[in-house]
Amino acid sequence: MPARPSGEMASLVRAFDWSRTVLGPMESWPDRLKATVDLILHARIPMALLWGADGVLIYNDGYRAIAGGRHPAILGKKFSDAWPEPARLNAQMLDVVLGGQVLHYRDQHLVLHREHGPEDGWFDLDYSPVVDAQGVPAGVLMVVTETTDTLRTEQRLRMAQESGGIGTFEWYPDTGRLDVSPEFRKIWGFGPHVQVTDRMLMDLVDPIDLPRTGPARIDQANPLEYAEYRIRRADDGELRWIARRGEVITAPGGQLRFLGVSIDITDRKQAEEAVRTSEARWRGLFEQMQEGFYIGDLIRDASDMPVDFRFVEVNPAFEVHTGLPWHAMIGKRVRDVIPGALEHLLPIFARVVETGTPEQFEAQIPALEDRWFEARARLVGGDRFAVLFIDITTRKLIETALAESEARFRSLAQSVPNHVWAAGPDGRLDWFNDRVCRYSGMDAATLSGDGWESIVHPEDQATTTLHWKAALADGSAYQTEFRLRRHDGVYRWHIARALPIRSEDGQIRRWIGTNTDIDDRKSTSDALARLAETLEERVAERTAELTRAHEALRQSQKMEAVGQLTGGIAHDFNNLLQGIVGSLDIVQRRLGQGRVDDVDRFVSGAMASANRAAALTHRLLAFSRRQPLDPKPLRANPLLGSMEDLLRRTIGMSIDLALVTANDLWETLCDANQLESAVLNLAINARDAMPSGGRLMVETSNAWLDEEEAARAGEVRPGPYVCIAVTDTGTGMPPDVVERAFDPFFTTKPIGKGTGLGLSMIYGFTRQSDGFCRIRSEPGRGTTVSLYLPRHQSAAPVEEAAPVRPVAPEVEDGWTVLVVEDDLTVRALVVEILQELGYRTLEASDGPSGLQILESPERIDLLLTDIGLPGLNGRQVASGARACRPDLKVLFMTGYAENAALANGFLGPNMALITKPFPMDGLVDRVRRILNGNME
Repeated sequence: MPARPSGEMASLVRAFDWSRTVLGPMESWPDRLKATVDLILHARIPMALLWGADGVLIYNDGYRAIAGGRHPAILGKKFSDAWPEPARLNAQMLDVVLGGQVLHYRDQHLVLHREHGPEDGWFDLDYSPVVDAQGVPAGVLMVVTETTDTLRTEQRLRMAQESGGIGTFEWYPDTGRLDVSPEFRKIWGFGPHVQVTDRMLMDLVDPIDLPRTGPARIDQANPLEYAEYRIRRADDGELRWIARRGEVITAPGGQLRFLGVSIDITDRKQAEEAVRTSEARWRGLFEQMQEGFYIGDLIRDASDMPVDFRFVEVNPAFEVHTGLPWHAMIGKRVRDVIPGALEHLLPIFARVVETGTPEQFEAQIPALEDRWFEARARLVGGDRFAVLFIDITTRKLIETALAESEARFRSLAQSVPNHVWAAGPDGRLDWFNDRVCRYSGMDAATLSGDGWESIVHPEDQATTTLHWKAALADGSAYQTEFRLRRHDGVYRWHIARALPIRSEDGQIRRWIGTNTDIDDRKSTSDALARLAETLEERVAERTAELTRAHEALRQSQKMEAVGQLTGGIAHDFNNLLQGIVGSLDIVQRRLGQGRVDDVDRFVSGAMASANRAAALTHRLLAFSRRQPLDPKPLRANPLLGSMEDLLRRTIGMSIDLALVTANDLWETLCDANQLESAVLNLAINARDAMPSGGRLMVETSNAWLDEEEAARAGEVRPGPYVCIAVTDTGTGMPPDVVERAFDPFFTTKPIGKGTGLGLSMIYGFTRQSDGFCRIRSEPGRGTTVSLYLPRHQSAAPVEEAAPVRPVAPEVEDGWTVLVVEDDLTVRALVVEILQELGYRTLEASDGPSGLQILESPERIDLLLTDIGLPGLNGRQVASGARACRPDLKVLFMTGYAENAALANGFLGPNMALITKPFPMDGLVDRVRRILNGNME
């Protein structure tokens, strides 16, 4: 029984936890694995075992020295993880050897990361398969012999020959003395009289190489170490490569002397770098090229006849074109991996090797799913050849399909009832079906090429040729109409169409065309054109009739709306006028009878009717967006808060009120009084819709209308709005009522309970304020009316409450008021009341006469003018007056504002407005306050 292996690696292998690897616990290993491990652990030369498809690494003491700093971490690792630098070489090796082959590499150059980082090394590598109990390769036995020192010794000899000399030096560690030869001085760039020191040498070594090479002197503990490094020459600073080696000699008396040599190897290093760069560039091209590529070696029999070939190099694209794993092909015989390929390929490659002449060929390989390949082979040297190839199976299938399609096309083309023809890519016609020949009375040979043009009508030839050349130029579909001569000399109209047939790469391979007889259709085209003209005339007449009918319908609808509006106005005004006229008639009778005791009762009745008439007028103006407004920057939350008590008293105890306001509500610009009136009207409507009680919520929020929402609202600008929504839980409204809710005089309340102008007034107010209204309602679920007012951003802070107005003083003597009013009765009433209070008055009945007085030297403290004056309107009179009286105060009277400009920029400094009809006390109060400097 052999002795149990000893040594560091034997102990490590036995102590290693193999259960963490794919091999499993050591006691479960197969006998062949245990025997092979014993073999390598007994061996003195560097050996390793790679077991399994992943190559789990087990090595001996000799291999441990090669592993260097990687030991012991690589024990039990996959070979690709243990040595990742030569990954491609290792992967190919495992595939080949586990396939039953033996591999040998001599002086293989590898860059390995060992104890001191990346190191160049040269090795003889021998790989043999280790079979399991069934004779199947299960592992790889690796024998490694490092030849680095041998090769470097050879390099040093070559370097000495190349450099023409070797620089020598002697160093005495005990004294620090350093003697150098003239050749050494020449290599390092020192002059003949410079005393060279060890420190000087260290300063010249390139800092990049210091961590690897150490100081300039060689460590006594390792005197035979060979090193290569860069220096900057002392005389010119040129970067040079130096190789050095030395040995320690013990002189008599025990004194140590270090002998060394330095050689300039710059030329060799530059050549090596150029080779590495070229090899890396070639390798990158080799691995990235799209075409399949491989290098093969012919295999000959005993009689020197080629019998097979082996893959030596294979690029990754090989797998793309063949479907075979490219890395598994290296080292394999073609007979073993692609059965049946030799009979197609070997004769060609043998000729290339024997004659040295490249060959290009196509071959179909049955073993590769009958794929077709196009290839080019050339001689590399000896029995070695290189092959560049691509898969052309798809092209071959297309060519076959085209041939079959051509046959089917000809058969089909002979059976169709039209002329069918074909042309090459150049546009020359080369095939016609029998129908073309029978029609023209000419054979296909005569029609081929440009011969077909002879049967085209002379007047159509130029256009036909132009269209055909245009289609050929850009590859577009061809279509034209021309007359073709029949065998009896008669010309008939045909429409010709042709389409290009393209190959897979987009190139035009053929043109297929047809000629279809359209002569009968052409014969009827004039009649159709005349019919189309008369049809257009009839359509135009009918359209005109429909337009007139639609216009009449719109006019009827308009008159119906006007009738409804005027009927409602007449009804309400007749009732109001009846109260006024009837009361004044009784007053007149009582005065005639001298009875004045109960006159006040009838005067009060007339005044009440007049006030109701004024309110009705205001509602109509609001609906028509003609009421005079006084818009100012406004915060809606404080205004609604001030209305809370009023709203609670209005809706009564049976209805709960909720006021929900947004914390960050924007400002808006509107008439505060009109907004209060609108909210109050909505609250009254909500109260009437909840006779048994309910809940009323007034809510504010910020809203943003996009383009689509603004378009649905109609004549509304998109952007930011302040929303005030009033929601009740009342009876609600059906859709048809919602649609008419804003119509004037429309109401669902009993007769005498409403005028039908409340919502229409709110609608007019919001539209005149550049906003809009929305109603959402559902029977039995309540109603929400939302008012949207545009956001306003003002520079000055918004007033939260109206200032307290000062009490007007007594009339100052001499104050003069100019009254300009075209209505005689109104002018007389105004002048009468002003004179009773002690004011001096001047009068004018139109704009020009008023302006004439204003341009006179008369004292005038206040201009009181109607807006709608003949000649010049009131605003124009005021503007003219400001030219000569810039500080003149103006009070406008109006019963009807001509446009919405009155609410935006109409009033200038020291200007105010009062709306007709007004109570006389109201006029007097307004005049007093203005003359005392209060324009509010």
